[in-house]
Amino acid sequence: MNLRMTVLAAAALWNGGCSKSADEASAAKRARATTTAAPAGAPQSNEELAQPLAKVDDVTITVKQLQDSINRQSPYVRARYQSREQKKVFLDNLVTFEVLAKEAARRGLDRDPEVIQTMKSAMISKLMKQELQSGLTPEDVPEADIRAYYDAHKAEFDKAEEVRVSAVVVKSQRVADQVAQQARAEAGMSNKGFRDLVAKYSVDEETKLRGGDLRFFSRAEAPGVPSAVVEAAFALAKTGDVGGPVADGGRFWVLKMTGRRKAVVKSYDQVKRQIQNDLYKDRREGSRKKFVQDLEAKAKVQIFEETLKKVRVDSSGRAATEPVSNDPAGMPAPIDGRFLPERGGDGALKGAQSP
Repeated sequence: MNLRMTVLAAAALWNGGCSKSADEASAAKRARATTTAAPAGAPQSNEELAQPLAKVDDVTITVKQLQDSINRQSPYVRARYQSREQKKVFLDNLVTFEVLAKEAARRGLDRDPEVIQTMKSAMISKLMKQELQSGLTPEDVPEADIRAYYDAHKAEFDKAEEVRVSAVVVKSQRVADQVAQQARAEAGMSNKGFRDLVAKYSVDEETKLRGGDLRFFSRAEAPGVPSAVVEAAFALAKTGDVGGPVADGGRFWVLKMTGRRKAVVKSYDQVKRQIQNDLYKDRREGSRKKFVQDLEAKAKVQIFEETLKKVRVDSSGRAATEPVSNDPAGMPAPIDGRFLPERGGDGALKGAQSP
């Protein structure tokens, strides 16, 4: 079974079962029609599902195997296999798969470490999916827990009013008055004109590199902006208004408002679903970790850390001779606390076509 999962994906791709054709638009249209208008039909009996479609030596491909293999594909792909002829094409893919699998096994590839690792990865994926699907759901998160989280993290959902200003910072009142006059005149009316004033007069090197931009800040959070400047910025009525000079610590600030964001206050009902999903994901991940930890506690695990120094890692930059997984253990990447198969470009699950 391990080798079958690996080879079927290659066989299906090799024979074009999941490749895009020139009639994508019509196939997609057929997919939509099939999924929305096709009748469910009468339930199939076990006898019907068990009927053989093909035999490859001692392996039998049944109605259920072909049916499940097609129905695991995306709606776009399934639309291609409505006719008897196209079902035969998919069946031919399964036959090719079995032929290739048998030849691979004859050559001993079912004992190949890479194949064994692939089989283990597929089993882990199914194990984690089964374990977590039968557990907690978002609706299982108590209302009291959602409300408690909202009350404790209300600042995360409420956003204070913010302003954005640009500033020319100088060291003398005389120069500041001159800059303020120019900023309110035609020379400073445009954003470019004000940036030119920044480049010409400002002594604050950090903000000067940004054309004087102080970025958005609120009254409570304005890193690096003096409190007097903050209050002067919030006193400006609309975008384009000029304020100052504002004296602070021997420096004088001429300000121009470039943006304003209103305060946002989100009610409990507005964020309830978001909190529910976040708590669900946290608890699901906790369940996953506990499941793994419990299994590790039952297993006899020995780690020989001293031997790690004997492991040699190639740092030459040359390409690997064999494809490898990005995960150190060869396991599929966790998605939302789950181990799921990777999806191909057409949405079909890679390696999921195994009958």
